[in-house]
Amino acid sequence: MVAANPADAIAFGLNHMAAPKLSPAGFFGLARSLGIEAVEIRNDLAGNAILDGTAPEAIRDLAAERGVRIVSINALQRFNAWTEERAAEAIALADYAAACGAEALVLVPKNDGTGTGAEERLPNLMAALRALKPILAERGLTGLVEPLGFAVSSLRLKSEAVEAIASLDAGEVFELVHDTFHHHLAGEAAIFPEMTGLVHISGVSDPTVAVSRLRDDHRILVGADDRLGNLQQIDRLLAGGYRGVFSFEPFAAEVHALADPAAALSRSMAFIAAGLREEAA
Repeated sequence: MVAANPADAIAFGLNHMAAPKLSPAGFFGLARSLGIEAVEIRNDLAGNAILDGTAPEAIRDLAAERGVRIVSINALQRFNAWTEERAAEAIALADYAAACGAEALVLVPKNDGTGTGAEERLPNLMAALRALKPILAERGLTGLVEPLGFAVSSLRLKSEAVEAIASLDAGEVFELVHDTFHHHLAGEAAIFPEMTGLVHISGVSDPTVAVSRLRDDHRILVGADDRLGNLQQIDRLLAGGYRGVFSFEPFAAEVHALADPAAALSRSMAFIAAGLREEAA
């Protein structure tokens, strides 16, 4: 358990997926209204940066004006299916990240049921990390590898990512994303606080859906009816020495439709802080 008050150790962040209808200015303002300084921008929100063509310098200046830091761009998809097309995509996204002042680029594996065999997973992962290492290092970026717990994911286990990073001696460039939803789905007992660079948090409350059938649209804000064990996962990460950002990343339409996302996020933050105090008691 956490020796000191865990509520004092937790630093919340906000992924743009928590309020995807907001403009960057509105999103950054939402974060600051909650006392949150760490934000994640995305490259998959139509009509918003980065897809709307907003210059990275404009995002950098806006973040500075609002007093937030961009901890990541989320994400380079299918990163472990390395091709010339993927390399060009990685370079363009890394250039944008560096120019907008982002600290890291989230790396998401392919999630279509291919490349899941034991003979493919590690070689594909290592080939991609080997190619990405200089791209990221030259721009001063961290690559945040995010295993996905879905059965069709080509990288489900953080332990495999840790093995690949270690074998390439690339710990200065790559870290893990611990996603509480995907950690639960993968059923992996081990956590790696010392290798974790970012944590994504979301909850699931629907008691009728089997774990194997959970999808992104079940992901809501963390509350009292959470099925994923968020409090226990967060407590373990803090106890292991992790002191990075815990970033809200809900995908459920009901969250995106909230008239007052600040109030809902504030309640979830308060619930987590109170729950951690109880865990530590």
